[in-house]
Amino acid sequence: MIKSLKDIPSTPLQAGKDASMQMLISPEIAPHFAMRKFVIKKGGHMPLHTNSVEHEQYVLGGSARVIVDGETSIVTKDDVLFIPAGIAHSYEVLGDEDYEFLCLVPNHEDRIKLVETSGCGCRC
Repeated sequence: MIKSLKDIPSTPLQAGKDASMQMLISPEIAPHFAMRKFVIKKGGHMPLHTNSVEHEQYVLGGSARVIVDGETSIVTKDDVLFIPAGIAHSYEVLGDEDYEFLCLVPNHEDRIKLVETSGCGCRC
């Protein structure tokens, strides 16, 4: 299978602001992992949430304040993140560029749960 990125539809995410996802390699194609590309536009964010599957991420561009398990980090191009299943995480784009990353997940049901926050300091 070979596809061009421009031929893969982008789906807006329901939670957050100005975030979208492209399913690059779906569970129907690959037996073990799915590959997704996320874009969070300048000024956008994804709220604090958990997933029932782990995430392996590679940052393609931009920068973001990422909270993982209560710890805040600034991540930029070429950074790599591992987010274990069930761990709360969020993203807030910094600077003037869109934040883009690849995300690989195992081909298991991914239950997403928003986490109630109060005073976390982000716009989640």
